[in-house]
Amino acid sequence: MHHRKVKNQRLAAAGYVWIFGALPSPQVKRHYDRRRAAGDKHTAAMRNLFNRFLGCLYHCLQTGQTFDIDKAFPTHAAQLDPLAA
Repeated sequence: MHHRKVKNQRLAAAGYVWIFGALPSPQVKRHYDRRRAAGDKHTAAMRNLFNRFLGCLYHCLQTGQTFDIDKAFPTHAAQLDPLAA
């Protein structure tokens, strides 16, 4: 198995600041806790959150939409039933 050895330090630093600012949000904290419960270490859970935020940012820029935390991090019931949201 090969591991990536190079990363953009500035992007990684900005990502961690972005995530720590968002962690007080219950939706983001729930996602982080779910990743930790699934076995991710702290850094892996944070990296997953950062990747999700980057995906949301890309989507917002491509579609001209504003960020909606409820769409980005739906509750478990909304994930099971898309019509519930």
